[in-house]
Amino acid sequence: MTKKAFFLLAFATLFIATACNRDDETSTQTLDLNISGLEDLGPDFVYEGWLIVDGSPVSAGIFSVDANGTLSETAFELDTEDLESATTYVLTIEPNPDNDPSPSSVHILAGDFSGDDANLTVDHSAAIGTDFSSATGSYILATPTDGGSDTNENSGVWWLDPAQGPGPGLSLPTLPDGWAYEGWAVIDGTPVSTGIFTTTEGADAAAVYSGTAGGPPFPGEDFLTNAPAGLTFPTDLSGAPIVISVEPQPDNSPAPFVLKPLFVVAPDPAIDHTSYDMDNNAAATNPTGAVNR
Repeated sequence: MTKKAFFLLAFATLFIATACNRDDETSTQTLDLNISGLEDLGPDFVYEGWLIVDGSPVSAGIFSVDANGTLSETAFELDTEDLESATTYVLTIEPNPDNDPSPSSVHILAGDFSGDDANLTVDHSAAIGTDFSSATGSYILATPTDGGSDTNENSGVWWLDPAQGPGPGLSLPTLPDGWAYEGWAVIDGTPVSTGIFTTTEGADAAAVYSGTAGGPPFPGEDFLTNAPAGLTFPTDLSGAPIVISVEPQPDNSPAPFVLKPLFVVAPDPAIDHTSYDMDNNAAATNPTGAVNR
């Protein structure tokens, strides 16, 4: 073999080896997040993004949010092929630690890619599926579980409409798996739950503070017994904030979640057994955002 042929063979071998090494390397690109309105989930839960690639979820990074709403990470290096092939971005709430590599059922934001960008909303079909702009509600103050006593009637809140026989006082979108509604009264600055529910007709899942008599078949609670530390029952809900929130299931906190589609401050003084309307608060509490690839 001539010297020239030897060097040509060596060069070709080096070129082929280099090309093979390049093919073996995984190319990555950056996915940037710009999301606002998320809350601190505490130590037991985190947010996780997902790319939907050929109909299947691919993890797009885990992050947390501090008390100021600041994301712990906003840029994620991801496989280029996955990123360029993704049709949708979905954000879920996951347990921490998480032993399941699949997404949880708690989808909070999602958006379809248009070019390199995806706008994220709660009403995307891969998220909650509604923006709660259609939610309406009314409530009364009353204590039906006190056995017929007409005292302390302003110490309970019930989402019912007395003019309907009574009928439901709430009109709310149906929630997907992973979410439930929860009622709240903020008493002397402390949010106190009235119980979670998924239907506006029928009792909610709790009667922690009610009396011994049966309550009406609607969400609500009498605050008569078992007062949390720092509070005294019975109370007077005149001037108290009344809230309907949307809670992840499992719930990350005993406090209300960031999604609060209905909110109002009760009149002061309030008149018991009188129907009061709630305000739609969804636009003020829905998180929003965008991702860029």
